Amino acid sequence: MKATQGTTYRMLSSRLNDVSNDLERLRIIGATGKKLNKPSDDPASIRPVLNTRKQLSNVDRYTETMGKSLDTMQSTDGHLEHVENIMQRAKEIMTNSINGTLSTEDRTTLADELSLLRQELLDAANGTVDGKYLFAGYQEDSKPFIQNSGYTTLGYDPTNSNTWPVLYQGDGNATLLEISTGETMQVNLTGNDLFLGTSTWDPANPNSIDAGRFDLFSELTQAEEAIRTNDQGAMETSLDDLEGAAEQNRRLRSQLGNKASLVETALDTQKGVKIDLEQLLSHYEDADAIESFNAIVQQETALQAALSVTSKVSQLSILDYL
Repeated sequence: MKATQGTTYRMLSSRLNDVSNDLERLRIIGATGKKLNKPSDDPASIRPVLNTRKQLSNVDRYTETMGKSLDTMQSTDGHLEHVENIMQRAKEIMTNSINGTLSTEDRTTLADELSLLRQELLDAANGTVDGKYLFAGYQEDSKPFIQNSGYTTLGYDPTNSNTWPVLYQGDGNATLLEISTGETMQVNLTGNDLFLGTSTWDPANPNSIDAGRFDLFSELTQAEEAIRTNDQGAMETSLDDLEGAAEQNRRLRSQLGNKASLVETALDTQKGVKIDLEQLLSHYEDADAIESFNAIVQQETALQAALSVTSKVSQLSILDYL
């Protein structure tokens, strides 16, 4: 079978086309630094690449939420430190009231300071970050603590939250953070647990203080009342209760600190996972710069050779054989 001149031209044209397409593909690789720019470049790599990208997206989501939660936990710790200082000062005032021989004016001054400390505690309990209340549970857009205008000393009942000096308008729902697939952790403290001493909260019904726990607002209020009435027995009881309330705050603050440490560790772990996934993705997608440059040079040389051959062949005619 003879190869006609038309057949030769078609073969040369097809070859030039292939060489040009390969060169264009190599130039795209060189310009983007990616050897996988479309599925046809390497069909076998598409599935692992898509899976890796999905995992990277999940890691980015984890690191973003953990970073925000860690910032909030650190801010919360600052408020808890303020609470600890308030309770410490309250104990000092009560100790001075018990051990010292005070005049009515002196007792009034100390009682007034306790009143101011209670207001400071209320401000700390209503602390916010980015406009969201820290200790309101899921009701983070609503102010969690307000003064109870109906509070009276005689009407106070530790089993009925409606009689307490400060009312809680939040809920008992803690925020859970997903630190890895299927693993969650509580990353906040609810106001009822921290300030009122009740681990559960039912907004629709009266709540009671858990056994062995303390309502910090009530303790400061009762300490103030004991000093104003110069009730020695009540002041001694109040001193013990203030220490218990302070210990309650320290214990929960310590628990939150431990959780913050775990979140920080989980965040570092996710950052390490991200590096590994990016390296895996790079294995499938990224091109070697030196190899790409050499391949482009070789392909340009091949194109020039093909053009040269085509040019010479195109000059042939039947007259060359006569």
